[in-house]
Amino acid sequence: MKAYVDKDTCIACGLCPSVCPEVFEMEEDGKAGVIVEELTEDNLDCAKEGEASCPVNAISIS
Repeated sequence: MKAYVDKDTCIACGLCPSVCPEVFEMEEDGKAGVIVEELTEDNLDCAKEGEASCPVNAISIS
């Protein structure tokens, strides 16, 4: 599974990296980004929490 951030939708609130810093970070453009290629059992729950916390639904896990 992978995590994706829709940069056009992201409002740069910083919630996803605060909830799950092992998967998300704030990038140079000020928007959130994904820092892992593949989600593992160790970070999947965290990534899903980041997805659920996004106020504009810019994150998807698939």
